[in-house]
Formats: sequence, C-alpha cells, structure tokens
Amino acid sequence: MRRTGSLVAAAALLAVSTPVWASAPAAPVQASAPAVQAAPVSELVAEVDIPYTRFVLDNGLTVLVHEDHKAPVVAVSVWYNVGSKDEPAGKTGFAHLFEHLMFGGSENAPGSYFTPMRNMGATDMNGTTWFDRTNYFETVPTPALEQALFMESDRMGYMLGAISQETLDLQRGVVQNEKRQGDNQPYGLNEYKQLEALFPEGHPYRHSTIGSMADLDAASMQTVRDWFTSNYGPNNSVLVLAGDITPAKARELTEKYFGPIKRGPVNNPAQAPVPTLAAPVNETTHDRVSNARVQISWAVPGMLDADSVPLSVGASVLGGLASSRLDNELVRGEQSAVSVSAGNGAYHRVGMFEITLDVKPGQDPAAVEARAREILNGLIADGPTAEEVERVKTQYVSRTVQGLEQVGGFGGKAVALAEGQLYAGDPEHYKKELQAYAAVTPAQVQAALQKWLTRPAYTLTTLPGDREAYAEAAEAPSGANHTPAPEIVRVPRMAKPEIGQVANVDFPSVERARLSNGVEVIYARRDAVPATKIAIDFDAGLAADDTAKLGLQSLMLDLMDEGTTSLNATQLAEAQEALGATISTGATMDRSVVSLFAVTPNLQPSVALLADVVKNPAFAGSELERLRATRLSRIAAERTQPAALANRALPELIYGSASPYGRPFSGNGDETSVKAITEADVRADYAEWIRPDNAKIFVVSDKPLSEIVPVLEAGFGTWTAPSAAKGAKDFSAPIPAATPRIVLIDRPQSPQSYILGGEVLAASGTDDLLVLNAANNVLGNDFLSRINSDLRETKGWSYGVNASAAGFRNRVPYLVTAPVQADQTGPSIAALNAQFNDFLKGGKGVTPAELERTVNGNTRRLAGSYETSAAVLGALRSNDLLGRPDDYPETVAARTNALTAAQMDEAAKAAIDPSRFVWVVVGDASVVKPQLDALGIPVEVRSAAPAAQ
Repeated sequence: MRRTGSLVAAAALLAVSTPVWASAPAAPVQASAPAVQAAPVSELVAEVDIPYTRFVLDNGLTVLVHEDHKAPVVAVSVWYNVGSKDEPAGKTGFAHLFEHLMFGGSENAPGSYFTPMRNMGATDMNGTTWFDRTNYFETVPTPALEQALFMESDRMGYMLGAISQETLDLQRGVVQNEKRQGDNQPYGLNEYKQLEALFPEGHPYRHSTIGSMADLDAASMQTVRDWFTSNYGPNNSVLVLAGDITPAKARELTEKYFGPIKRGPVNNPAQAPVPTLAAPVNETTHDRVSNARVQISWAVPGMLDADSVPLSVGASVLGGLASSRLDNELVRGEQSAVSVSAGNGAYHRVGMFEITLDVKPGQDPAAVEARAREILNGLIADGPTAEEVERVKTQYVSRTVQGLEQVGGFGGKAVALAEGQLYAGDPEHYKKELQAYAAVTPAQVQAALQKWLTRPAYTLTTLPGDREAYAEAAEAPSGANHTPAPEIVRVPRMAKPEIGQVANVDFPSVERARLSNGVEVIYARRDAVPATKIAIDFDAGLAADDTAKLGLQSLMLDLMDEGTTSLNATQLAEAQEALGATISTGATMDRSVVSLFAVTPNLQPSVALLADVVKNPAFAGSELERLRATRLSRIAAERTQPAALANRALPELIYGSASPYGRPFSGNGDETSVKAITEADVRADYAEWIRPDNAKIFVVSDKPLSEIVPVLEAGFGTWTAPSAAKGAKDFSAPIPAATPRIVLIDRPQSPQSYILGGEVLAASGTDDLLVLNAANNVLGNDFLSRINSDLRETKGWSYGVNASAAGFRNRVPYLVTAPVQADQTGPSIAALNAQFNDFLKGGKGVTPAELERTVNGNTRRLAGSYETSAAVLGALRSNDLLGRPDDYPETVAARTNALTAAQMDEAAKAAIDPSRFVWVVVGDASVVKPQLDALGIPVEVRSAAPAAQ
C-alpha cells in the first residue's frame, strides 16, 4: 500500500517532467545537434491503441475490458471515485487510512488480503491513494481470476463487518509510520508548506494525502464506517479487466461477483477553483540537508483544461528535458545548481506547476532563483522553439508507448482506461491527450505560460539547519476509545472459488548471434509494442573500483553519456529526445551497463547514437571538474539521507575495506577519492573495462533477430579492443570474522530510525540459492514474512521490514532493512533477533501453511513475471550474470513444487546466523542510544558528517 509519490511526479499520464540529476558537459551557448531522421510523431501516435469494451451493471458499476492474450494473466484494477480532496476538515488522511484497512480482510475473506493474493500468484499487487482517487490492483494468472474478483467484490460490498477496533488501531500506527518515513527524508516536510500556501482554507487540495497525525489519531470506528458507506459503492467505482479475458467472460464474472452489491451514494467532487495568490509569497525554512533548495510553484488548471498540455510541454522545455533551458544555463553553463527540474502536476480539478532548484554549495540561493526567473521570463516572452516542442512531443509519445506494454500495475493499459473513465467519462481520454500533444504549437505553449505563470508565485527556500519541531502522534489516540460499535449484520454469500491449474511459464525462446568482432548478442522477442530495449553489459561494476579510487567507475560512466567526440551534452540530449530514445549508463556491484530504449521505427538512428556514446566518449577535463563537483554534492546529500547513510557504512563493516564489495553500495565513492580522480584515471578506467572483449549485448525487441543484428553490426561490428590489458577484479581478500555490534549514526531530529543489519553468507550468487530464497520468503523477504508480520502487522512499529540475500555474483550479503519509529528502535532490533532465532534455532521453522503459500505463490506468479520486455531483458542479464541456463525461469516451478519444509529449514539454518549480524542504525542518538545500550550489544556512535580529511 502506498500513497503516490511527489506532487508533480505523480500526476499520471499528464506528467511529462523528469527531474534531471544533471551532470552534463557543455558551454553556456550550444549549437544545435545535427539533425536526426526520426519517424513523425503522428506515426508514433498511430501505434497507440487500447481496444476496449464497456458495460455498466444494474448497480452502476462501470466495467472496462481489454483483451491482450500475450501472457496468461489478467490485470484487475478497481478505482474508487474518492481521494484525499474529498476529506472534510478534521478527517485528513482518512482516504489513505481506509485504503490500508481494505487490505485487512473482509467479511467472507477474513485476515490479510496479502495471504490469498500471494497464494494465487498475484504480481503488481498494491493499492494507492491520491488527491482524486483510491485504487486497488493486482495481476493474476487467468485460473485465479475468479478468486481475485471474489476478493475485490467482497471488500467492495461486504467489508464493514470485518473491521475491528484492533484492526483500526494497528493500521493507524502503520500509516503514521509511513508518514514518519516520508517526513524523515531531506525536504520531507516541504509538501505541507506548499499546499497550505497555494490553496486557501477550505480548498479540497490544501492538505496532503497522508494527513496530519492529529486527524489520524482521531479516526474512530464510526468515522471509518461512514467513509466506507459514503464512498465505496459500485456506482462510485470503475473496474478494469485487462489481459487474457474476453468481454463475454468478463460480463459473466462481474455479474456473478459484483452484481449483487447494492448501490451506494455517488461522490460528486466539488469544482475546486484554481486559486491565485494576492501577492507573491516567499518563505524560508530549515532542514538537515546538504544544499539549499528553491521551489517556485503556482496553482494551475487541472488535466481536463485546454491549457494543461501546453503547460506540461512548457514545463518540459523549461526544466523537464535533459536539454532543458534551466539545465543548459544553470547546471551546464553557469554551474550554480547541481540539479534542476520543472513539471506540471495535473490533477482532476487543479494542477501545480513547480520549478525546483538544488543550489550548488557555496552559491547564493537568491541569485540562483533570480536567474531561474530570468530564464522563465525569457521563455514566456519569446515562447519555445518549434524544435523544442517537437522533442517534447516525441519523448512523451515514446514513453506512453513503453508504458502501455504492461496490462496492469502502477501504469499500463488498465490505468490509462480507468483514469480516462474516472476523470473524463471517456476511457479513450489518453488518445485525446496524445492528440493534444501531437497538435500543440509553440504559440499555444507561450500563451499558457503567459496566462498562468505571470501570476504571483509561492517560493519556498530550504536552507541547511535545524528542523522545526515535529508534530508527533499522541500516545493515546482519541480514536482508539474502544467504545463498542454497533454490530454489522452480515449478508450470506457464495463460497470463495478455488484456483484452477496454473500452467508453467512459457519464457520466450532465447537466440544468440555474434558480431564480426566477436561480441555476443543474446536476444528474445516481445512484440506487444513497437519498442526495442538493448543493454550492453560489461564485466566491471562498482566492484571494479580500486580501493584508492572509489567512485571512479560510476564517474566514468556518468561522463560517457554526457558528450561524445562529435556531440556535446546538449546535442546528445537533443538527439535522443528527437528520436524518442533514452540512453543511460549505470552499474550494479558486478556489471556496468549502457542501455537504450527506442521506439522501433527509430531503431537504426537510435543504435547509431548508442554506438557513439559507447565508442567515442569525450571525457573532457572541464566536464570532469563539473561532474566532480556534482558528485561531491551527491555524497554530501547521501550523508543527510537515512538509507544512504546506512548503505555507506555497512558494506565495509561486513566485507572489510579490501573486498571489492566493501564500499558504499551507491558507488559514489568518498570525498577523498573523488577529489583525487584525474582525467587520465577516467580514460584508463574506460580502456580497461568498457571494451568489446569485455561486453555482451542483450536485446528484447518486437523485430526478429535477423533484423536486429545488421543494425548492431553497423554500430559495433568494427569496434576493436585497445592494447591495454582487460581489467580483472580480485576477490581473494578474506572476509573479516563477524563481530556483532551496533554502529549508531547520529542524525538528530529524526522521527524514525533506519535499521540496516546483515552478514556475509558463505554462499555466492552463482550457487543454487532457490531453496534458501524460498525459505527466506517465509522469514524475511515477503509482505507476509515473519519479520514484517511482526513489526508492521502485529506491533505497528514500521511501514515495512525486509530481509534478503542480495543478487551479487560472488559472496552475497544477507541484509535486513527496518525503518521504525524512533521510540521503538531498540525493541525492534530485539524483536528482529527474536524472530530470526525462533525460526533458525527455536524449532519454529516453516509451517505447512507457509510452505503451501510459498510454493503456490512462487510458482503461480511466474505467469505474470515476464509480461514485459523489461522483465525479459532483466532475466536474460541475470541468467548470464549468475551462470544460469537460458530456460531457467521454466525450471523454477517444478523444483519449487518439490520443496519440503525440512529442506527449507535446513537451507536457512545452514546459511543465516543472526549472532553474526552487524547492525547500523541511523537515528537521533539522544533518543535511540539508551534503547540500544539495553540490548547488550556493543554500540559505537558515529557522526553523519565525514571524518576530517
């Protein structure tokens, strides 16, 4: 369960903005990129179509059905016409709280919904709440569809009798920990200030979806019941079924399971006006951050307004494209900001246009803000160029094509249909949006910016410093009065249907070829959308760094996609945008990768661009200096973020500094090493690792291999290895003996503590870990795992806890992550240790129910695990990394079905030893240390700041 993320980024299909963590070399004034031959936008738009059937049941439930038989799965997506904007005063956070309650069981399906959903092999299962809606979704194997529909209909029509005061109190605590988790992040309190400044008292969009601690405390059984009966009727809902189903079957099943549910009230959201500030509002706040941030925002029209698309296009030109004006001037040119973004978050009734400037340390935030306003005013005065607008169009349509490969989940076809029906009364609203993008002109963009962004703005500047006092939850919530609620009269219903036989997954056939220079090509076909994904893997990764030059590999990779010998950074970004292509570089611990997403009509020029990036990086000294400054800023930012602080500290504690894995998992290195890296180091690192004799090319495409190889041959066939020796990683250093201890990193004013613990297992990633991982599903790596069930679903101390073996090629770490409320930090570690010891040493191993759930879930979910080209590409790469056969996914079911509880217990006991765990805790030492001292484990306190250089 989650509330959708940042305000701008979560604005569904309309959000074109992509925040740019800019690290691009360029002079302040750039020439345009050489023209590329791209398919017309109209040709790409014509490729986007989601055929559907719509019908309405007698009780008012609107049902949309899309047939897609590429995989034996069906996406089930239920959207309710109610969100946080519908919450009255004093009841903020109720929509999201009720979303959590909807997973706690219904009258005819008692207990956590995660249990039957896991048992049926559901993938992409979750629920989200946002300003305008609440939705629940899962993708299930076709034989499990009837049971999924029974479950969804039961919580729609037969819910209230299953909600107890105990359930309410527990989920209240879970939601409040979710709130703490978000608030605990750098800049995590800014959303509340922004909403309260932009929208007047009483405006539906004035409060956040997560709500206030006080209002959550006040949620009572009666208010929860009132919320359900007022908003969760079938006539206030949209049900989408997308995938392996026909309209006739969909009508039969929805009539059967949803038809008997009675109508309820219909929510008619208020026509929330777009407010205009009477005068500019400027506010300064402080937070424990590494750099100043300036956010400039306006309330603007919502998604159905004619100005919404022009505003979104203007946002991309200003700060959304990689070649945006703010990037070119502030990040690449003047280098006064480390990152910039602009986006238009378009919601149902209103929107928010926001500019975000992360100021480079040492620069004046006011001066950077003033410069950004100059750039904005120039865009308003002169409008965007036709070329800029075309690039935005192509990128938007390309991303839409990519997103519609999936039938369900957080995006995909079901979401596109449901949003259109819910907000516009038209499932094909996505087409109207695409057509609006295709038709928008520079003049329309300029007019929209002139109309809405010349009004007074709200500007929030966040400076490093102490936070304001945090509003915590009450020790005794007023809603937890345990006054007996009137009994709910339950309505008899049919029995829950059984799940049919789920066939084994049919993984795509894997084909191979070699280019003339010997580079191997590993290929699989997926033809649901006209798109191609390519990943060039190099046997390097973060582990390739020398201990004296930590961060070199990732810095070299960052430089690779920031300019070639023929294209500077802006030209390279413009060329990608014109093609609707995305080229990116990155690294895991064991592999470095340069990847491409391309719409297939533009495949040939996109691969040519990819080849230029791989073979001809510029590595200019001036660009190294700029990226060095950006990298140092990122490291400083990591020292303010709870999870990043923990992941910087733990690797060396468990692996030792001599191990290639004993360095910060982010790969950013440390201040000393980054300052010392030279241009010669970068070039030598490239020559050592990024070379054809160290590469494999993985491809998933709608085109056959016979058409792919000539394109790759043209780009890479003549690429030759340099004379320098190929790199080799040395894992010979011994892993230090485990010494149980706690390292407490002091982060004052933290309402939540971040716990990261673990050990290095004797096993390697190339070993057969199927049995261990299955056992660990029961223990740590599942929503229903012992540790998550205890800390989240029983105690309510955390929003989510996990333990898993990381997918490294060599000796793997077993890592436990647990963000917990600050006043339960010590008890949480004690509870974790108790769960591990009970399972591993206390005779409380895998139960028959856990065995059945794990076997069923791990086999049935295979049907939906390789639906997309991205998932298939990931499987090809991981099979190669870990030495698995091409058909490995098809072997999993038979081996899993043969598992016994004894085998799982034995595998876990042989691998995991909690007495060897080293714990890193990031939290407020004044609150946390006394709790940790009581555990009887040695505690070392460290500062979040770096050691003196």
